[in-house]
Amino acid sequence: MKRWVSALRLEATLQVRQRFVHAAVISGMLWLVVLLPMPQHLRSIVEPYVLIGDITIVGFFFIGGAVFFEKQERTLGAVICSPLRFIEYLSVKILVLTGVSLFIAVVVTLATHGTDFRPGFLVAGVVLGTLVMLLVGFISALPFDSVSDWFLSTVVPLLILSLPVMYMLGVWTNPAFYLVPTQGPLLMFLAVFDQVSLAPWQVGYAVLYPLICAAGLYRLARVMFGRYVVERSGVA
Repeated sequence: MKRWVSALRLEATLQVRQRFVHAAVISGMLWLVVLLPMPQHLRSIVEPYVLIGDITIVGFFFIGGAVFFEKQERTLGAVICSPLRFIEYLSVKILVLTGVSLFIAVVVTLATHGTDFRPGFLVAGVVLGTLVMLLVGFISALPFDSVSDWFLSTVVPLLILSLPVMYMLGVWTNPAFYLVPTQGPLLMFLAVFDQVSLAPWQVGYAVLYPLICAAGLYRLARVMFGRYVVERSGVA
């Protein structure tokens, strides 16, 4: 437990040192610049998509950036040789970045709506959506040695994870979108501002399905980490 707590403190320090927290604050301020001039009824329509942007920026791109910082600074080799287990290494990243994403989402929502929103849906949607984005972003960054190559490859996973936006907009309401793990969190973002009324089965789906997908993504992340980090480092 002490080892995990120490790793958590170090991860929080690194997120500040590498300016990811600063970038998150700036993104939150930009969301406010967009939302505050709008009439109240328009904010409720637009803000679910702002929350999508929040979990994408902090969830997907920040963890990818963190991986490349560690590759450039050659700290991954030290991680592999340390007693820190993979689940501990990844869980501290997930916890810190999920906390950053949730903080930005709550501050922006309070600033634009006061307390006139559903906090349960907000917290659940941001945490589950960020969790999925973090795992996919982490996995997608592992095979690449340069940020530019990784950026080109992010089009496909981001396109797939963003498909439920089509459902939210009513452009394409195909039930197949329920196979995408971000569908549930995005439905909850609509429910935060009473844009939709979720049936009990939808609430259950929105909570359980992302968790099930996250478990599968974690297993894939562990395999990919072994293949692209441990094996390339030459550590048995």
